[in-house]
Amino acid sequence: MAFLPIAIGRPRTQARLSYLALSSIYRSFATTIASHSSQFRRSDFTSQPFTGSYEPGGPTSGPLGNASALGVPSLTPKVLKQHLDNFVVGQERAKKVLSVAVYNHYQRIQEAQRIEDEEHKLLQQQLRREMAEGHPLEDDFPGHQQAIPLHPPSSGLGAPPIQDNSPLTLEKANILLLGPSGVGKTLMAKTLARVLSVPFSMSDCTPFTQAGYIGEDAEICVSRLLAAANYDVAAAERGIICLDEIDKISTAKVSHGKDVGGEGVQQALLKIIEGTTLQIQAKQEKSARGPGAPPSGYPTNSPLSGGMMGGPSSTSSGSGNTSSGPSKSETYNVRTDNILFICAGAFVGLQKMVMNRIAKGSIGFGSPIRTSSSSSSSAAGNRDTTISVKTGSEESKMYEKHLPFFTTQTPDQAPLTEYNPLDLVEPADLQTYGLIPELVGRIPVSAALSALDEESLVRVLTEPRNSLMRQYEQLFQLSGVELRFTRGALREVAKSAMDMGTGARGLRTVCERLLTETMFEAPGSSIKYVLITETVAQRKTAPIYLARGSRHRFQSLIAAEDEEWDARMNKNRKRNDDGEGGMGSFQEYREKSTAVGGV
Repeated sequence: MAFLPIAIGRPRTQARLSYLALSSIYRSFATTIASHSSQFRRSDFTSQPFTGSYEPGGPTSGPLGNASALGVPSLTPKVLKQHLDNFVVGQERAKKVLSVAVYNHYQRIQEAQRIEDEEHKLLQQQLRREMAEGHPLEDDFPGHQQAIPLHPPSSGLGAPPIQDNSPLTLEKANILLLGPSGVGKTLMAKTLARVLSVPFSMSDCTPFTQAGYIGEDAEICVSRLLAAANYDVAAAERGIICLDEIDKISTAKVSHGKDVGGEGVQQALLKIIEGTTLQIQAKQEKSARGPGAPPSGYPTNSPLSGGMMGGPSSTSSGSGNTSSGPSKSETYNVRTDNILFICAGAFVGLQKMVMNRIAKGSIGFGSPIRTSSSSSSSAAGNRDTTISVKTGSEESKMYEKHLPFFTTQTPDQAPLTEYNPLDLVEPADLQTYGLIPELVGRIPVSAALSALDEESLVRVLTEPRNSLMRQYEQLFQLSGVELRFTRGALREVAKSAMDMGTGARGLRTVCERLLTETMFEAPGSSIKYVLITETVAQRKTAPIYLARGSRHRFQSLIAAEDEEWDARMNKNRKRNDDGEGGMGSFQEYREKSTAVGGV
Protein backbone atom coordinates (compact mmCIF):
# COMPACT_ATOMS: atom_id res chain seq x y z
CA MET A 1 0.00 0.00 0.00
CA ALA A 2 2.98 2.27 0.46
CA PHE A 3 3.79 2.33 -3.26
CA LEU A 4 0.29 3.37 -4.37
CA PRO A 5 0.77 7.18 -4.18
CA ILE A 6 3.96 6.89 -6.21
CA ALA A 7 2.17 4.87 -8.86
CA ILE A 8 -0.60 7.44 -9.07
CA GLY A 9 1.70 10.55 -9.20
CA ARG A 10 3.97 9.19 -11.92
CA PRO A 11 1.35 9.44 -14.70
CA ARG A 12 0.61 13.07 -13.73
CA THR A 13 4.27 13.99 -13.97
CA GLN A 14 4.55 12.34 -17.37
CA ALA A 15 1.45 14.13 -18.61
CA ARG A 16 2.84 17.50 -17.46
CA LEU A 17 6.14 16.87 -19.17
CA SER A 18 4.33 15.90 -22.35
CA TYR A 19 2.27 19.14 -22.24
CA LEU A 20 5.37 21.27 -21.76
CA ALA A 21 7.09 19.52 -24.63
CA LEU A 22 4.15 20.09 -26.95
CA SER A 23 3.98 23.78 -25.94
CA SER A 24 7.65 24.33 -26.63
CA ILE A 25 7.36 22.62 -30.01
CA TYR A 26 4.33 24.77 -30.99
CA ARG A 27 6.06 27.95 -29.82
CA SER A 28 9.19 27.20 -31.80
CA PHE A 29 7.08 26.32 -34.86
CA ALA A 30 5.07 29.55 -34.64
CA THR A 31 8.25 31.59 -34.19
CA THR A 32 9.78 29.97 -37.25
CA ILE A 33 6.71 30.77 -39.36
CA ALA A 34 6.62 34.38 -38.14
CA SER A 35 10.31 34.86 -38.88
CA HIS A 36 9.84 33.53 -42.39
CA SER A 37 6.71 35.56 -43.08
CA SER A 38 7.98 38.98 -41.90
CA GLN A 39 11.14 40.36 -40.45
CA PHE A 40 9.35 43.23 -38.66
CA ARG A 41 7.22 43.31 -35.55
CA ARG A 42 4.26 45.50 -34.75
CA SER A 43 6.14 47.00 -31.82
CA ASP A 44 8.73 48.40 -34.22
CA PHE A 45 6.17 50.88 -35.60
CA THR A 46 4.67 52.17 -32.36
CA SER A 47 6.66 55.43 -32.59
CA GLN A 48 6.00 56.01 -36.29
CA PRO A 49 3.28 58.44 -37.56
CA PHE A 50 2.00 55.99 -40.18
CA THR A 51 -1.19 53.99 -39.62
CA GLY A 52 -2.86 51.14 -41.40
CA SER A 53 -6.01 53.17 -42.22
CA TYR A 54 -6.52 55.79 -44.94
CA GLU A 55 -8.94 58.71 -44.82
CA PRO A 56 -9.71 60.21 -48.25
CA GLY A 57 -10.84 63.56 -46.85
CA GLY A 58 -7.87 64.08 -44.55
CA PRO A 59 -4.61 65.86 -45.39
CA THR A 60 -1.83 63.83 -46.94
CA SER A 61 1.23 63.33 -44.75
CA GLY A 62 4.71 62.33 -45.74
CA PRO A 63 6.92 63.67 -48.53
CA LEU A 64 3.92 64.42 -50.82
CA GLY A 65 2.07 66.44 -48.21
CA ASN A 66 2.82 69.77 -49.88
CA ALA A 67 2.33 68.54 -53.46
CA SER A 68 -0.35 70.06 -55.64
CA ALA A 69 -3.66 68.26 -55.60
CA LEU A 70 -3.93 68.73 -59.38
CA GLY A 71 -0.54 67.16 -60.13
CA VAL A 72 2.00 68.46 -62.61
CA PRO A 73 0.33 70.80 -65.14
CA SER A 74 0.36 69.50 -68.69
CA LEU A 75 0.52 73.05 -70.09
CA THR A 76 3.20 75.54 -69.10
CA PRO A 77 4.01 79.01 -70.43
CA LYS A 78 7.03 77.59 -72.25
CA VAL A 79 4.89 74.95 -73.96
CA LEU A 80 2.36 77.59 -74.99
CA LYS A 81 5.08 79.82 -76.43
CA GLN A 82 6.59 76.91 -78.35
CA HIS A 83 3.17 76.28 -79.83
CA LEU A 84 2.85 79.95 -80.79
CA ASP A 85 6.22 79.75 -82.54
CA ASN A 86 4.65 77.33 -85.03
CA PHE A 87 2.12 79.94 -86.15
CA VAL A 88 3.51 83.43 -85.40
CA VAL A 89 6.89 84.76 -86.54
CA GLY A 90 8.84 87.02 -84.20
CA GLN A 91 7.13 89.01 -81.41
CA GLU A 92 9.02 87.16 -78.66
CA ARG A 93 8.06 89.56 -75.87
CA ALA A 94 4.37 89.52 -76.78
CA LYS A 95 4.37 85.71 -76.97
CA LYS A 96 5.78 85.41 -73.46
CA VAL A 97 3.31 87.91 -71.99
CA LEU A 98 0.33 86.28 -73.67
CA SER A 99 1.46 82.74 -72.77
CA VAL A 100 1.84 83.66 -69.10
CA ALA A 101 -1.54 85.42 -69.00
CA VAL A 102 -3.40 82.55 -70.65
CA TYR A 103 -1.62 79.99 -68.45
CA ASN A 104 -2.60 81.89 -65.31
CA HIS A 105 -6.17 82.05 -66.61
CA TYR A 106 -6.12 78.27 -67.08
CA GLN A 107 -4.76 77.80 -63.54
CA ARG A 108 -7.44 80.09 -62.12
CA ILE A 109 -10.12 77.98 -63.74
CA GLN A 110 -8.65 74.78 -62.32
CA GLU A 111 -8.32 76.28 -58.83
CA ALA A 112 -11.89 77.61 -58.87
CA GLN A 113 -13.17 74.18 -59.91
CA ARG A 114 -11.19 72.53 -57.10
CA ILE A 115 -12.52 74.96 -54.47
CA GLU A 116 -16.06 74.40 -55.71
CA ASP A 117 -15.66 70.63 -55.41
CA GLU A 118 -14.23 70.96 -51.89
CA GLU A 119 -17.12 73.18 -50.77
CA HIS A 120 -19.61 70.71 -52.18
CA LYS A 121 -17.88 67.86 -50.34
CA LEU A 122 -17.85 69.78 -47.05
CA LEU A 123 -21.52 70.61 -47.44
CA GLN A 124 -22.37 66.96 -47.94
CA GLN A 125 -20.34 66.01 -44.85
CA GLN A 126 -22.13 68.65 -42.79
CA LEU A 127 -25.52 67.37 -43.89
CA ARG A 128 -24.59 63.81 -42.97
CA ARG A 129 -23.30 64.98 -39.57
CA GLU A 130 -26.50 66.88 -38.84
CA MET A 131 -28.57 63.85 -39.74
CA ALA A 132 -26.51 61.66 -37.41
CA GLU A 133 -26.52 64.10 -34.47
CA GLY A 134 -30.16 65.19 -34.88
CA HIS A 135 -32.72 64.32 -32.20
CA PRO A 136 -35.48 61.87 -33.18
CA LEU A 137 -38.14 64.38 -32.10
CA GLU A 138 -36.71 67.03 -34.43
CA ASP A 139 -38.84 65.67 -37.28
CA ASP A 140 -41.98 65.95 -35.17
CA PHE A 141 -41.13 69.38 -33.76
CA PRO A 142 -39.04 71.20 -36.37
CA GLY A 143 -37.27 74.33 -35.21
CA HIS A 144 -37.33 73.34 -31.51
CA GLN A 145 -34.23 74.50 -29.66
CA GLN A 146 -32.13 72.01 -27.76
CA ALA A 147 -32.51 72.00 -24.00
CA ILE A 148 -28.78 71.56 -23.46
CA PRO A 149 -26.64 73.25 -26.14
CA LEU A 150 -23.87 71.01 -27.39
CA HIS A 151 -21.57 73.99 -28.02
CA PRO A 152 -22.28 76.65 -25.35
CA PRO A 153 -21.09 80.17 -26.15
CA SER A 154 -17.98 81.48 -24.49
CA SER A 155 -18.39 83.66 -21.43
CA GLY A 156 -15.81 86.22 -22.56
CA LEU A 157 -16.59 89.89 -22.43
CA GLY A 158 -17.19 91.85 -25.61
CA ALA A 159 -18.37 90.78 -29.07
CA PRO A 160 -16.49 87.93 -30.71
CA PRO A 161 -14.26 88.88 -33.67
CA ILE A 162 -15.67 88.54 -37.17
CA GLN A 163 -14.29 85.53 -38.98
CA ASP A 164 -14.21 85.33 -42.75
CA ASN A 165 -13.60 81.78 -43.94
CA SER A 166 -13.93 82.55 -47.65
CA PRO A 167 -11.13 81.07 -49.78
CA LEU A 168 -8.44 83.11 -51.47
CA THR A 169 -9.66 84.61 -54.74
CA LEU A 170 -7.33 84.76 -57.74
CA GLU A 171 -8.15 87.85 -59.75
CA LYS A 172 -7.78 87.86 -63.52
CA ALA A 173 -5.32 90.02 -65.44
CA ASN A 174 -6.69 91.26 -68.75
CA ILE A 175 -4.29 91.96 -71.61
CA LEU A 176 -3.79 94.83 -74.04
CA LEU A 177 -1.96 94.13 -77.32
CA LEU A 178 -0.59 97.14 -79.17
CA GLY A 179 0.82 97.05 -82.66
CA PRO A 180 0.19 97.86 -86.31
CA SER A 181 -2.15 95.88 -88.50
CA GLY A 182 -1.10 92.46 -89.74
CA VAL A 183 1.49 91.52 -87.09
CA GLY A 184 -0.40 88.62 -85.46
CA LYS A 185 -2.37 90.11 -82.55
CA THR A 186 -5.62 88.23 -83.11
CA LEU A 187 -3.83 85.16 -84.49
CA MET A 188 -2.03 84.58 -81.20
CA ALA A 189 -5.26 84.85 -79.21
CA LYS A 190 -7.06 82.41 -81.52
CA THR A 191 -4.19 79.92 -81.41
CA LEU A 192 -4.00 79.81 -77.61
CA ALA A 193 -7.77 79.53 -77.24
CA ARG A 194 -7.73 76.57 -79.61
CA VAL A 195 -5.00 74.86 -77.55
CA LEU A 196 -6.88 75.25 -74.25
CA SER A 197 -10.16 74.08 -75.80
CA VAL A 198 -12.08 76.96 -74.22
CA PRO A 199 -14.78 79.02 -75.96
CA PHE A 200 -13.40 81.97 -77.85
CA SER A 201 -15.13 84.89 -79.53
CA MET A 202 -13.89 87.97 -81.31
CA SER A 203 -15.76 91.25 -81.46
CA ASP A 204 -14.92 94.42 -83.32
CA CYS A 205 -15.34 97.51 -81.18
CA THR A 206 -15.95 99.78 -84.17
CA PRO A 207 -19.78 99.28 -84.35
CA PHE A 208 -20.23 99.48 -80.56
CA THR A 209 -22.46 102.31 -79.32
CA GLN A 210 -23.94 103.28 -76.01
CA ALA A 211 -27.14 101.50 -75.01
CA GLY A 212 -30.21 103.03 -76.59
CA TYR A 213 -28.54 104.22 -79.78
CA ILE A 214 -28.32 102.68 -83.23
CA GLY A 215 -25.52 100.13 -83.32
CA GLU A 216 -24.36 97.15 -81.29
CA ASP A 217 -24.37 97.14 -77.51
CA ALA A 218 -21.19 96.23 -75.66
CA GLU A 219 -22.91 93.14 -74.25
CA ILE A 220 -22.92 91.55 -77.70
CA CYS A 221 -19.38 90.27 -77.09
CA VAL A 222 -20.61 88.07 -74.22
CA SER A 223 -23.57 86.93 -76.31
CA ARG A 224 -21.19 85.78 -79.07
CA LEU A 225 -19.08 83.91 -76.52
CA LEU A 226 -22.19 82.13 -75.25
CA ALA A 227 -23.12 81.15 -78.80
CA ALA A 228 -19.55 79.88 -79.39
CA ALA A 229 -19.94 77.70 -76.27
CA ASN A 230 -23.15 76.22 -77.72
CA TYR A 231 -25.12 78.02 -75.00
CA ASP A 232 -23.29 76.18 -72.22
CA VAL A 233 -23.15 78.83 -69.47
CA ALA A 234 -20.53 77.00 -67.39
CA ALA A 235 -18.18 76.74 -70.39
CA ALA A 236 -18.81 80.33 -71.50
CA GLU A 237 -17.91 81.68 -68.05
CA ARG A 238 -14.39 80.26 -68.52
CA GLY A 239 -13.89 81.51 -72.08
CA ILE A 240 -11.78 84.19 -73.74
CA ILE A 241 -13.11 87.33 -75.45
CA CYS A 242 -10.95 89.30 -77.87
CA LEU A 243 -11.98 92.94 -78.31
CA ASP A 244 -10.35 94.03 -81.56
CA GLU A 245 -9.86 97.64 -82.66
CA ILE A 246 -10.32 98.92 -79.13
CA ASP A 247 -8.46 102.10 -80.07
CA LYS A 248 -11.44 103.07 -82.25
CA ILE A 249 -13.59 103.76 -79.16
CA SER A 250 -11.23 106.39 -77.79
CA THR A 251 -12.82 109.57 -76.52
CA ALA A 252 -13.56 112.04 -79.29
CA LYS A 253 -14.21 115.74 -78.87
CA VAL A 254 -17.73 116.38 -80.12
CA SER A 255 -18.68 119.97 -80.80
CA HIS A 256 -22.35 119.33 -80.09
CA GLY A 257 -24.24 116.30 -78.84
CA LYS A 258 -22.97 113.28 -76.96
CA ASP A 259 -20.07 110.94 -77.73
CA VAL A 260 -22.06 107.68 -77.86
CA GLY A 261 -19.38 105.69 -79.74
CA GLY A 262 -16.39 106.63 -77.60
CA GLU A 263 -16.58 107.30 -73.90
CA GLY A 264 -20.10 105.87 -73.71
CA VAL A 265 -18.86 102.49 -74.96
CA GLN A 266 -15.92 102.57 -72.56
CA GLN A 267 -18.28 103.17 -69.66
CA ALA A 268 -20.39 100.21 -70.76
CA LEU A 269 -17.33 97.95 -70.93
CA LEU A 270 -16.20 98.73 -67.38
CA LYS A 271 -18.46 96.32 -65.48
CA ILE A 272 -18.29 93.69 -68.21
CA ILE A 273 -14.49 93.54 -68.08
CA GLU A 274 -14.25 93.74 -64.31
CA GLY A 275 -16.95 91.17 -63.60
CA THR A 276 -20.74 91.26 -63.47
CA THR A 277 -23.78 89.14 -64.25
CA LEU A 278 -25.44 89.74 -67.60
CA GLN A 279 -28.81 88.53 -68.81
CA ILE A 280 -28.32 87.32 -72.36
CA GLN A 281 -31.40 86.93 -74.51
CA ALA A 282 -30.94 84.05 -76.95
CA LYS A 283 -31.81 85.09 -80.48
CA GLN A 284 -32.82 82.59 -83.11
CA GLU A 285 -31.03 82.76 -86.43
CA LYS A 286 -32.95 84.57 -89.16
CA SER A 287 -32.13 81.86 -91.70
CA ALA A 288 -33.54 79.08 -89.53
CA ARG A 289 -36.85 77.60 -90.74
CA GLY A 290 -39.54 75.91 -88.76
CA PRO A 291 -40.12 72.17 -88.62
CA GLY A 292 -42.90 72.27 -91.22
CA ALA A 293 -41.32 74.74 -93.64
CA PRO A 294 -41.15 73.51 -97.22
CA PRO A 295 -37.77 73.23 -98.97
CA SER A 296 -36.75 76.36 -100.83
CA GLY A 297 -34.29 74.75 -103.25
CA TYR A 298 -34.61 74.51 -107.01
CA PRO A 299 -33.05 72.00 -109.40
CA THR A 300 -29.51 72.88 -110.46
CA ASN A 301 -26.52 71.30 -112.15
CA SER A 302 -24.00 72.24 -109.45
CA PRO A 303 -21.88 69.23 -108.35
CA LEU A 304 -21.84 70.55 -104.77
CA SER A 305 -25.59 70.86 -104.24
CA GLY A 306 -26.71 67.31 -104.99
CA GLY A 307 -29.32 68.47 -107.51
CA MET A 308 -30.94 71.12 -105.29
CA MET A 309 -30.18 74.80 -104.96
CA GLY A 310 -29.79 74.65 -101.22
CA GLY A 311 -27.78 71.41 -101.18
CA PRO A 312 -28.50 68.34 -99.07
CA SER A 313 -28.92 70.49 -96.00
CA SER A 314 -31.95 72.26 -97.46
CA THR A 315 -33.78 69.00 -98.03
CA SER A 316 -33.02 67.69 -94.59
CA SER A 317 -34.07 70.91 -92.93
CA GLY A 318 -37.28 70.90 -94.89
CA SER A 319 -38.19 67.41 -93.74
CA GLY A 320 -37.70 68.34 -90.12
CA ASN A 321 -35.60 70.72 -88.11
CA THR A 322 -33.97 68.70 -85.35
CA SER A 323 -31.50 71.38 -84.21
CA SER A 324 -31.37 72.02 -80.49
CA GLY A 325 -30.95 75.78 -80.78
CA PRO A 326 -32.29 78.06 -78.09
CA SER A 327 -35.84 79.28 -78.20
CA LYS A 328 -36.54 82.93 -78.72
CA SER A 329 -37.72 83.55 -75.16
CA GLU A 330 -34.86 81.79 -73.39
CA THR A 331 -32.64 83.93 -71.14
CA TYR A 332 -29.22 83.03 -69.74
CA ASN A 333 -27.41 84.59 -66.78
CA VAL A 334 -23.68 84.76 -67.53
CA ARG A 335 -21.05 85.90 -65.04
CA THR A 336 -17.99 87.61 -66.50
CA ASP A 337 -15.75 87.31 -63.44
CA ASN A 338 -13.68 84.46 -64.91
CA ILE A 339 -13.80 85.54 -68.57
CA LEU A 340 -10.40 86.67 -69.86
CA PHE A 341 -10.48 89.79 -72.04
CA ILE A 342 -7.76 90.36 -74.63
CA CYS A 343 -7.94 93.87 -76.10
CA ALA A 344 -6.07 94.63 -79.31
CA GLY A 345 -5.57 97.79 -81.30
CA ALA A 346 -3.21 99.57 -83.66
CA PHE A 347 -3.17 102.87 -81.69
CA VAL A 348 -1.94 104.98 -84.59
CA GLY A 349 -0.17 108.05 -83.22
CA LEU A 350 0.50 106.64 -79.75
CA GLN A 351 4.15 106.13 -80.66
CA LYS A 352 4.49 109.88 -81.18
CA MET A 353 3.08 110.59 -77.71
CA VAL A 354 5.47 108.14 -76.08
CA MET A 355 8.51 109.60 -77.85
CA ASN A 356 7.51 113.14 -76.91
CA ARG A 357 7.23 112.10 -73.27
CA ILE A 358 10.52 110.26 -72.83
CA ALA A 359 12.73 112.31 -75.19
CA LYS A 360 11.61 115.82 -74.37
CA GLY A 361 14.63 118.05 -73.94
CA SER A 362 17.09 115.34 -74.94
CA ILE A 363 18.27 117.02 -78.14
CA GLY A 364 19.29 120.56 -78.91
CA PHE A 365 17.39 123.33 -77.17
CA GLY A 366 14.85 121.09 -75.45
CA SER A 367 13.24 120.04 -78.71
CA PRO A 368 11.23 116.84 -78.40
CA ILE A 369 11.60 114.03 -80.91
CA ARG A 370 8.79 113.94 -83.43
CA THR A 371 7.65 110.74 -85.03
CA SER A 372 5.68 110.50 -88.22
CA SER A 373 2.38 112.26 -87.68
CA SER A 374 -0.92 110.48 -87.86
CA SER A 375 -1.75 112.36 -91.04
CA SER A 376 1.08 110.62 -92.88
CA SER A 377 0.58 107.39 -94.70
CA SER A 378 -0.03 104.29 -92.61
CA ALA A 379 2.57 102.43 -94.60
CA ALA A 380 5.30 104.80 -93.49
CA GLY A 381 4.08 104.58 -89.90
CA ASN A 382 4.18 100.79 -89.94
CA ARG A 383 7.72 100.70 -91.31
CA ASP A 384 9.06 103.06 -88.61
CA THR A 385 7.72 101.41 -85.46
CA THR A 386 11.22 100.36 -84.30
CA ILE A 387 14.25 102.52 -83.59
CA SER A 388 17.87 101.34 -83.88
CA VAL A 389 20.34 102.98 -81.49
CA LYS A 390 23.96 102.29 -80.65
CA THR A 391 24.45 99.76 -77.90
CA GLY A 392 25.78 101.38 -74.72
CA SER A 393 25.09 104.94 -75.86
CA GLU A 394 23.17 107.56 -73.88
CA GLU A 395 20.10 106.98 -76.02
CA SER A 396 20.25 103.24 -75.30
CA LYS A 397 20.54 103.88 -71.56
CA MET A 398 17.54 106.21 -71.72
CA TYR A 399 15.46 103.50 -73.38
CA GLU A 400 16.54 100.86 -70.88
CA LYS A 401 15.63 103.23 -68.05
CA HIS A 402 12.05 103.54 -69.27
CA LEU A 403 11.57 99.89 -70.27
CA PRO A 404 8.99 98.20 -68.00
CA PHE A 405 10.90 94.89 -68.08
CA PHE A 406 14.48 93.73 -67.61
CA THR A 407 16.70 93.11 -70.63
CA THR A 408 19.83 90.97 -70.42
CA GLN A 409 23.12 92.32 -71.73
CA THR A 410 25.36 89.82 -73.54
CA PRO A 411 29.05 90.35 -74.39
CA ASP A 412 28.49 89.51 -78.06
CA GLN A 413 25.59 91.95 -78.41
CA ALA A 414 25.09 93.62 -81.78
CA PRO A 415 26.41 97.17 -82.21
CA LEU A 416 22.86 98.36 -82.90
CA THR A 417 19.90 97.59 -80.66
CA GLU A 418 16.32 97.89 -81.88
CA TYR A 419 13.66 99.26 -79.56
CA ASN A 420 9.92 99.51 -80.01
CA PRO A 421 8.58 102.78 -78.55
CA LEU A 422 5.27 101.05 -77.79
CA ASP A 423 7.11 98.97 -75.16
CA LEU A 424 7.43 102.16 -73.14
CA VAL A 425 3.68 102.83 -72.98
CA GLU A 426 2.40 103.95 -69.59
CA PRO A 427 -1.23 104.33 -68.43
CA ALA A 428 -0.86 108.10 -68.77
CA ASP A 429 -0.11 107.70 -72.48
CA LEU A 430 -3.27 105.64 -73.00
CA GLN A 431 -5.30 108.27 -71.16
CA THR A 432 -3.81 110.97 -73.37
CA TYR A 433 -4.76 108.90 -76.40
CA GLY A 434 -8.42 108.83 -75.33
CA LEU A 435 -9.06 105.89 -72.99
CA ILE A 436 -10.69 106.68 -69.68
CA PRO A 437 -8.64 105.92 -66.52
CA GLU A 438 -11.20 103.40 -65.24
CA LEU A 439 -10.81 101.25 -68.36
CA VAL A 440 -7.03 101.52 -68.38
CA GLY A 441 -6.86 100.35 -64.77
CA ARG A 442 -8.86 97.22 -65.59
CA ILE A 443 -6.32 96.14 -68.22
CA PRO A 444 -3.08 95.85 -66.22
CA VAL A 445 -0.98 93.84 -68.70
CA SER A 446 0.19 95.31 -71.99
CA ALA A 447 2.43 93.93 -74.72
CA ALA A 448 3.68 95.71 -77.85
CA LEU A 449 4.15 94.05 -81.22
CA SER A 450 6.60 95.36 -83.80
CA ALA A 451 5.99 95.78 -87.50
CA LEU A 452 7.29 92.98 -89.71
CA ASP A 453 10.38 93.73 -91.76
CA GLU A 454 11.37 92.06 -95.01
CA GLU A 455 13.12 89.13 -93.31
CA SER A 456 10.12 88.49 -91.07
CA LEU A 457 7.73 88.54 -94.03
CA VAL A 458 9.85 85.92 -95.80
CA ARG A 459 9.64 83.75 -92.69
CA VAL A 460 5.87 84.26 -92.59
CA LEU A 461 5.71 82.93 -96.14
CA THR A 462 7.60 79.71 -95.38
CA GLU A 463 7.99 78.84 -91.67
CA PRO A 464 4.57 78.68 -89.96
CA ARG A 465 2.60 75.45 -89.96
CA ASN A 466 -0.11 76.98 -92.13
CA SER A 467 2.21 79.24 -94.09
CA LEU A 468 1.04 80.91 -97.26
CA MET A 469 3.39 78.89 -99.46
CA ARG A 470 2.09 75.61 -98.07
CA GLN A 471 -1.47 76.74 -98.66
CA TYR A 472 -0.84 77.59 -102.33
CA GLU A 473 1.20 74.43 -102.88
CA GLN A 474 -1.63 72.35 -101.45
CA LEU A 475 -4.18 74.28 -103.55
CA PHE A 476 -2.25 73.54 -106.75
CA GLN A 477 -1.63 69.95 -105.66
CA LEU A 478 -5.39 69.36 -105.61
CA SER A 479 -5.33 70.02 -109.37
CA GLY A 480 -2.26 67.83 -109.92
CA VAL A 481 0.15 70.76 -110.35
CA GLU A 482 3.39 71.32 -108.44
CA LEU A 483 4.14 74.95 -107.54
CA ARG A 484 7.53 76.25 -106.43
CA PHE A 485 8.91 79.69 -105.54
CA THR A 486 12.62 80.52 -105.69
CA ARG A 487 14.33 82.40 -102.89
CA GLY A 488 14.56 85.52 -105.01
CA ALA A 489 10.83 85.36 -105.73
CA LEU A 490 10.05 85.14 -102.00
CA ARG A 491 12.13 88.26 -101.40
CA GLU A 492 10.31 90.17 -104.10
CA VAL A 493 6.92 89.13 -102.70
CA ALA A 494 7.99 90.34 -99.24
CA LYS A 495 9.18 93.68 -100.65
CA SER A 496 5.90 94.23 -102.46
CA ALA A 497 3.96 93.42 -99.28
CA MET A 498 6.04 95.88 -97.26
CA ASP A 499 5.19 98.67 -99.69
CA MET A 500 1.48 98.05 -99.05
CA GLY A 501 1.85 98.72 -95.31
CA THR A 502 -0.74 96.12 -94.26
CA GLY A 503 1.66 93.69 -92.58
CA ALA A 504 1.37 89.99 -93.27
CA ARG A 505 -2.05 90.46 -94.87
CA GLY A 506 -0.36 92.08 -97.84
CA LEU A 507 1.39 88.81 -98.69
CA ARG A 508 -1.85 87.19 -99.79
CA THR A 509 -2.71 90.20 -101.91
CA VAL A 510 0.62 89.99 -103.73
CA CYS A 511 0.35 86.22 -104.21
CA GLU A 512 -3.19 86.44 -105.54
CA ARG A 513 -2.18 89.05 -108.09
CA LEU A 514 0.82 86.96 -109.07
CA LEU A 515 -0.95 83.58 -109.37
CA THR A 516 -4.38 84.52 -110.69
CA GLU A 517 -3.50 83.83 -114.32
CA THR A 518 -1.73 80.58 -113.38
CA MET A 519 -4.69 79.35 -111.34
CA PHE A 520 -6.87 80.00 -114.38
CA GLU A 521 -4.65 78.20 -116.92
CA ALA A 522 -3.19 75.26 -114.98
CA PRO A 523 -6.24 73.17 -113.87
CA GLY A 524 -7.35 70.69 -116.53
CA SER A 525 -4.38 71.37 -118.83
CA SER A 526 -1.11 69.58 -119.58
CA ILE A 527 0.78 71.78 -117.12
CA LYS A 528 2.42 69.73 -114.37
CA TYR A 529 5.05 72.12 -112.95
CA VAL A 530 4.85 75.87 -112.29
CA LEU A 531 7.94 77.88 -111.32
CA ILE A 532 7.85 81.44 -109.97
CA THR A 533 11.24 83.13 -110.27
CA GLU A 534 12.50 86.57 -109.23
CA THR A 535 11.77 88.11 -112.63
CA VAL A 536 8.27 86.61 -112.54
CA ALA A 537 7.67 88.18 -109.11
CA GLN A 538 8.86 91.50 -110.54
CA ARG A 539 6.23 91.06 -113.30
CA LYS A 540 8.87 91.21 -116.03
CA THR A 541 8.27 87.70 -117.42
CA ALA A 542 5.49 85.14 -117.36
CA PRO A 543 5.54 82.10 -115.02
CA ILE A 544 7.45 79.04 -116.28
CA TYR A 545 5.12 76.15 -117.22
CA LEU A 546 6.44 72.61 -117.71
CA ALA A 547 4.56 69.52 -118.84
CA ARG A 548 4.73 66.00 -117.46
CA GLY A 549 8.09 64.27 -117.67
CA SER A 550 10.04 67.50 -117.13
CA ARG A 551 10.81 67.08 -113.47
CA HIS A 552 14.60 67.00 -114.01
CA ARG A 553 14.49 70.29 -115.91
CA PHE A 554 12.19 71.72 -113.23
CA GLN A 555 14.69 70.87 -110.47
CA SER A 556 17.64 72.20 -112.49
CA LEU A 557 15.89 75.53 -113.09
CA ILE A 558 15.22 75.91 -109.37
CA ALA A 559 18.85 75.12 -108.48
CA ALA A 560 20.21 77.52 -111.09
CA GLU A 561 17.96 80.37 -109.94
CA ASP A 562 18.87 79.84 -106.26
CA GLU A 563 22.60 79.68 -106.99
CA GLU A 564 22.48 82.89 -108.99
CA TRP A 565 20.53 84.65 -106.26
CA ASP A 566 22.91 83.43 -103.50
CA ALA A 567 25.95 84.61 -105.45
CA ARG A 568 24.40 88.04 -105.95
CA MET A 569 23.49 88.34 -102.27
CA ASN A 570 26.99 87.34 -101.14
CA LYS A 571 28.49 89.96 -103.44
CA ASN A 572 26.21 92.65 -102.06
CA ARG A 573 26.93 91.58 -98.49
CA LYS A 574 30.67 91.93 -98.97
CA ARG A 575 30.19 95.30 -100.57
CA ASN A 576 28.11 96.57 -97.65
CA ASP A 577 30.28 95.21 -94.83
CA ASP A 578 31.65 98.69 -94.10
CA GLY A 579 28.61 100.53 -95.36
CA GLU A 580 26.16 102.68 -93.51
CA GLY A 581 24.39 101.20 -90.51
CA GLY A 582 21.14 102.02 -88.85
CA MET A 583 20.22 105.13 -86.96
CA GLY A 584 22.51 105.74 -84.04
CA SER A 585 20.95 108.77 -82.38
CA PHE A 586 17.67 110.50 -81.80
CA GLN A 587 18.74 113.25 -84.20
CA GLU A 588 18.90 110.76 -87.08
CA TYR A 589 15.50 109.39 -86.11
CA ARG A 590 14.02 112.90 -86.15
CA GLU A 591 15.55 113.61 -89.53
CA LYS A 592 14.09 110.41 -90.94
CA SER A 593 10.68 111.15 -89.42
CA THR A 594 10.77 114.67 -90.88
CA ALA A 595 11.61 113.25 -94.29
CA VAL A 596 8.64 110.89 -94.05
CA GLY A 597 6.29 113.74 -93.26
CA GLY A 598 6.28 114.31 -89.49
CA VAL A 599 7.06 117.64 -87.93
